[in-house]
Amino acid sequence: MQLNYSLPLKISNKKIILAGVIVLFILGNVFFAVNYFLQKQETEKLQKEIATQQTNVKVLNFSKLFIQKVLKTDKPVSFEDRLQLENAVRNINDPEILSKWEQFTGGTNEAQIQQGVKDLLEALINKILQ
Repeated sequence: MQLNYSLPLKISNKKIILAGVIVLFILGNVFFAVNYFLQKQETEKLQKEIATQQTNVKVLNFSKLFIQKVLKTDKPVSFEDRLQLENAVRNINDPEILSKWEQFTGGTNEAQIQQGVKDLLEALINKILQ
């Protein structure tokens, strides 16, 4: 006597194939979603690094200009040079550096100006080292 168990458990091949396709589709979507979020995080990290590097370049360019136009000269800074320095420091877009710049340019005596230079240079270096 042989029992036939295949009748109640009989599932058509089309349904099995359809279920397999649906499972593969879902797994594929999960894979791509995870991959998308990982790539998005990596992109955001790289964008932050690029922004930091761009800021560092601006800081270095301003520092070079400041050294050339202010520290290495014996004559008064011309209006054009002051305007160029002002634009360069504002282009950095850092409130602390701008504050130190205004402290330097607002100095009324030799001691205030020298302290302003020291504070400005320190802020520039600190910005690069962040």
